[in-house]
Amino acid sequence: MLTIFDNLREKTVSTSYLYRGKIINVRQDQVKDALGKKAFREVVEHPGAVAILAVNNDEEAILVHQHRQPAGEVLLEIPAGKLEPDEEPLECARRELLEETGLKAGKWQELSCFYTSPGYCDEKINLFLAEELSKGESTTSDPEENIREEAISLTEAGKMIADGRIKDGKTIIALQYAMLQKKILTD
Repeated sequence: MLTIFDNLREKTVSTSYLYRGKIINVRQDQVKDALGKKAFREVVEHPGAVAILAVNNDEEAILVHQHRQPAGEVLLEIPAGKLEPDEEPLECARRELLEETGLKAGKWQELSCFYTSPGYCDEKINLFLAEELSKGESTTSDPEENIREEAISLTEAGKMIADGRIKDGKTIIALQYAMLQKKILTD
């Protein structure tokens, strides 16, 4: 059965790769719409990622400070990382939480998944809530990462979003989700 959205779909006619890298690939697709009109679309291919909203017993989010070259500054973010080939998102989330914070969680919940910027990138992030935190066994972290951990109350994190100190999209989504859940539960 056809829907009103079928007219919006584009069919890929051809694909050519402009760049193949360690983390991303860039391709150019020629597409054709339902009326036969052709256009080009540039697509950044990404293997996908996870992001973890780790909340301790004091209702503080565990965040990490790290320099992000594309932004040109140190950002405050929830722990996150890219999926390895054939890695399940929850397995990746457990690994990344331990690598970036030295913590493990006794309770995991998948909250959502979302595309980071679907206008040009296929990256999808699986967002998890990690609770019942405890110190984990030492693990080898990524030698290219230089991060610093900080626990921030959800209330303070909300203020940091409002005044622009937290700018990272996945972090804003996760923290607002947590604040919304808390509000729903207390109303």
